[in-house]
Amino acid sequence: MAQRVKTVGSITVEKFFEEYAAPLKLVLMGKRVGFNRVISEPAVNRPGLALTGFFSYFAKKRVQVLGNLEMAYLRKLPEQMRIDRFRRMCERDIPCIVVSRGTTLGPELMAVGNEYSIPIFGTSQITMKFLNAATISLEQEFAPVVTIHGCMVDMRGIGVLIVGKSGSGKSETAIGLLERGGSLVADDMVRVKKIGGELIATAPDLSRGYMEIRGIGIINVANLYGLASIRPDKRLDLVVTLKSSADLNDVDRLGLESKTYELLGKQIVHVEVPVGPGRDTARMVAIAALDQQLRRLGYNMADEFNQKLLNHMATTKGPLP
Repeated sequence: MAQRVKTVGSITVEKFFEEYAAPLKLVLMGKRVGFNRVISEPAVNRPGLALTGFFSYFAKKRVQVLGNLEMAYLRKLPEQMRIDRFRRMCERDIPCIVVSRGTTLGPELMAVGNEYSIPIFGTSQITMKFLNAATISLEQEFAPVVTIHGCMVDMRGIGVLIVGKSGSGKSETAIGLLERGGSLVADDMVRVKKIGGELIATAPDLSRGYMEIRGIGIINVANLYGLASIRPDKRLDLVVTLKSSADLNDVDRLGLESKTYELLGKQIVHVEVPVGPGRDTARMVAIAALDQQLRRLGYNMADEFNQKLLNHMATTKGPLP
């Protein structure tokens, strides 16, 4: 399946502040200036060496965070030297400054920030907590994303992406999984992001919690099955392709061959399930999810049967019982 990957090269300080002011407890300390500046790297930087005058490897494209260490160092400097060191950092066209632990910069440093149109924020969070939370938030913003036509369901802890041709029964299969205790992540449009080496699936905000069922129309999953039947996101563990019953002979019958589905450069376990009249597709997908759960725990049912068969053939000369 062709994949159109969308990547983000930068975000504005305004977007960063509007999206994450509440979770990161950010407040604007200086004037509302420089909000059009861009953050070009999904990480934050503590400019300790920069404040000493060493700029050879200064990460100027990142959010600059001043914690207790940096503030204690600045306070010990003579006032004019403190202003000069802070000015040299602001001259590097940094996107913004965040002061942690509810500390304030002081009027002389605030004036320098306003002079260079550097947005200055404060947060009540301790420095390490802010660094971790801000890094995760920025990684989510910069993560590559691809949109897949299919259904995403959390089935007993296993994130299952159901794909197939139009009319193959993806939504009906997802409904069957919900009736077996699963939770819907996305229907029709599944957005998959690669965050920290893992693939995280979610739904567009507008369609989250809704499904389209042929012959019935749009349904609200939470109204029918309760709030526990939906979740905002889930790690992708298994891809299930629904195939026509005409392709039954092409499907692996023993499960000895491990197939994978490549998505955003990561290989995901792939299972093909034939669909046709009288077949309970949802049950087959549920079994595939449970089998994947067992395999993650180190138990492979197909390998177990194959080993028993090999042992029998090695010890018995007659036909199989």
